[in-house]
Amino acid sequence: MNNFERPLDLLNKAKGKEVLVQLKNEKQFVGKLLAFDIHINIVLDGTKEVVNGEVKKNLGLTFLRGDTIIYVSPSSLGEVKS
Repeated sequence: MNNFERPLDLLNKAKGKEVLVQLKNEKQFVGKLLAFDIHINIVLDGTKEVVNGEVKKNLGLTFLRGDTIIYVSPSSLGEVKS
């Protein structure tokens, strides 16, 4: 069983790792999770915009506002084509 008592515990474990972020406007971003706050505002490094499993843009260091985020998931980079 996982040792997650609170939802933010999961994000703490993901710090420094690649995550996939789905936004309300149907955009997806993949990048290394650097930081987040209680509003789920997120800072990603090496960010890439992904469309249909393919990288469309390299954005680098990126801030994503928490109220635009639907979910954050561990990234499966094998599915993303550069």
